[in-house]
Amino acid sequence: MGWGNRRIRKFEQPALHNHHVTTTHFKCSAGFTVAISTLSILQMPNVLIGATGSVASIKIPQLVDLFLEIPDVSVKVVPTKAAHFFFTSEQVNAEICTDEQEWAMWAKKTDPVLHIDLRNWADVLVLAPLDANTLAKIANGLCDNLLTCVLRAWNPIKPVIVCPAMNTNMWMHPFTARHLGVLQELLKFQVISPISKTLACGDTGIGAMEEPAVIVAKVKEFIKNEKIGKSDIPKSEKLDEGSLI
Repeated sequence: MGWGNRRIRKFEQPALHNHHVTTTHFKCSAGFTVAISTLSILQMPNVLIGATGSVASIKIPQLVDLFLEIPDVSVKVVPTKAAHFFFTSEQVNAEICTDEQEWAMWAKKTDPVLHIDLRNWADVLVLAPLDANTLAKIANGLCDNLLTCVLRAWNPIKPVIVCPAMNTNMWMHPFTARHLGVLQELLKFQVISPISKTLACGDTGIGAMEEPAVIVAKVKEFIKNEKIGKSDIPKSEKLDEGSLI
């Protein structure tokens, strides 16, 4: 089927209550008019934190509290099952949404779908920590739990900021560079580089999640400037240089 006969489905823009969307129309050489939308974030009241199975998830309560210090901010947390091993719901001063709730809420066609509701609610998604497993899932388009379903259904004009955390050898693995390349180049995610320290396993090297206070400061800066800064995709042989933001 040629382009001339192909039916193009209209993209329905979801309501963005805290954003201003500017649409610019361009006429390409083939004669088509292309509409390109850009996003300005007017404020940052709704922060969705995704937590995965790194020991750095033990810092989720602290991360939530730091975000809540920002005026008018609301926070929800979506942990994977592995992430929830490192903290209890009682330790977190925010609503926690789980895989079990996704299915408990839905029984018939008109019922709410949790991952869609979260996608619509959030103004920014912060993945902290992002482990190697979920990094690989996102890069390959998998959506087998609540968090990855939110990401797969994510509105691409809303920002996603990821904070990798993994063992040094996992960080140095060639797959990590490839998967981060997909997140940065294709999905346009922002990456806050891990730091070097003695890890929970006893190894010393790069791979620890950035400190929560620094993450919150960088997210605030991103919202203020609509960018955090240039993030260079790490080369597998140079991952220890911490070339990301």
